[in-house]
Amino acid sequence: MTDITQDAYSVTADELRQFIERYEHLEAEKKDITDQQKEVMAEAKGRGYDTKVLRKIIAMRKRKPDEIAEEEAVLELYKAALGME
Repeated sequence: MTDITQDAYSVTADELRQFIERYEHLEAEKKDITDQQKEVMAEAKGRGYDTKVLRKIIAMRKRKPDEIAEEEAVLELYKAALGME
């Protein structure tokens, strides 16, 4: 390889390594956060809360109220059609 090609290769390899290391760092942070979330749910469960319902409420809080109302209306309609009211 020429000096210019070698320099380009080394810059590209350094940049590539930086991207990979940044990604790996984010993966480690994500694992830490996931572990902390599990600890919170374990604590809530230990205090008698239903974690399935807590997760459902957390998911609902991320949505728009109109979307939730529409889904609940359709659910009620379907339940009524099946005699589940």
